[in-house]
Amino acid sequence: MLDNRLKMCAEMVTGRGIAVDVGTDHAYLAAELIKTGKCSKVIASDIRKGPLESARKTVEKYNISDNAELVLSDGLENINLDGVTDIIIAGMGGETIIEILKPKAYELFGVNLILQPMTKPEILRKWLYESNIQIKSEKAADVNGRLYTVICAESDIEAYSKLTELESVSGFFDENDEFGRKYRQSESERLEKVSEALEKSGKIEESVHYRCLGKKVLEGAKSVNINELYAFLDEKYPFSAQENWDNSGFLVNSFFDSFQKVLLALDITNEVIEEADNKRADVIISHHPVIFEPLKKITADDPVYKLISCEIAAICMHTNLDISEGGTNSVIIQKLSERFEFSGVPQPFEELSDGRMLGYIVELKNMILAAKFEKILKEIFNCTYIRKNRRGNNRLKKIAVCSGAGGSMLDLAIEKGSDALVTGDIKHDIWNKANDKGFTLYDCGHFHTENIVLWELRRVLEEKFPYLDVEIAESSVDPCDYV
Repeated sequence: MLDNRLKMCAEMVTGRGIAVDVGTDHAYLAAELIKTGKCSKVIASDIRKGPLESARKTVEKYNISDNAELVLSDGLENINLDGVTDIIIAGMGGETIIEILKPKAYELFGVNLILQPMTKPEILRKWLYESNIQIKSEKAADVNGRLYTVICAESDIEAYSKLTELESVSGFFDENDEFGRKYRQSESERLEKVSEALEKSGKIEESVHYRCLGKKVLEGAKSVNINELYAFLDEKYPFSAQENWDNSGFLVNSFFDSFQKVLLALDITNEVIEEADNKRADVIISHHPVIFEPLKKITADDPVYKLISCEIAAICMHTNLDISEGGTNSVIIQKLSERFEFSGVPQPFEELSDGRMLGYIVELKNMILAAKFEKILKEIFNCTYIRKNRRGNNRLKKIAVCSGAGGSMLDLAIEKGSDALVTGDIKHDIWNKANDKGFTLYDCGHFHTENIVLWELRRVLEEKFPYLDVEIAESSVDPCDYV
């Protein structure tokens, strides 16, 4: 009567009290639980009258009317949870299961949840942990050659509230679970196909990420020595190249010789540290230094205090990342090259000492209207809005680019014959000067012109350390709301 996935669901039912079968369809699971004596009562619900009528016929066929209650309900909406010890939601998409559980999330403490998502199990796993619901066990079932996962979970106020992407995709199968290993093999193959498709479409950063993610799903994350990581970053983006006023480097020392998880962020805020702690990351790599000026005191709400308390190391790469080839400004130029054809190669914007340079100047092969250019900038930087001066060039061909706060480079951009400057954090007097000179100025935001480098940094790290669990912080977000 039951296929392997529903048999597995039945096995995970505790039988301590009332079980609820959400989306029961034909009520086969309810009948199995009652006929085998595992449950004395089962509430079988469905959102549609048709399946509920089919369930009624099953209840009558097996003579279990006294033990089975049929309820027309949208998810758990019409279900009385008094005495309920088990809730089974099987045969639905992971996102649908979330929508069913979400309204009742705070009423599920002590309830055994048996969840069988047909799609998007990784989204379901992440949501469970963010809702303080911990996965106690997970098994894979084979139905006619197709593998399905069955999750057993329960509310736990002390559960970690965040999963890494790797954890959410890998699942929580026992190492001895043969079908669990096959499930991960299947996920690994799926991710490899995603990687190949992304590579064909030219999305190299994402392609590398999904290829490495597939490897780690199959073989697990592996440790990297902290000194080896730092040496690699120093080789790629030399810390010695930073400006003399900067403070890039190993700013909070490592508490461990090796680690498996690293979080990337633009800024090391308390929110980023909390995310790193929840995801059990031992290292945060950021662009902006968590220590910039001398600290005269450290309070409990200071990120440095929290890093030390949580035993999380901090490596910060500021101007050395801006200046280095393949760094922040290089990423912006790469994004522009994906949208425009250049005449010649990008040229240095500001030439520093020792052959270093900050920013680039590029010449577009074809002239573009400013109104069209700014729309493309919004797409590249994923900006809520862009600020532009009122009286600038309407037709653009030569573009100067400097990530972060480059408004002070306006005169240099004009001197070098540029039509526009793309940067962030532009001050009031600079706007006036640009208007007076009829020069086009774009402020795409300090955050947006720099956060864009994190995807490239992830690619570089994953190519060097393919089994290191590298993740861009979900909390690496614009610190401002726009109202």
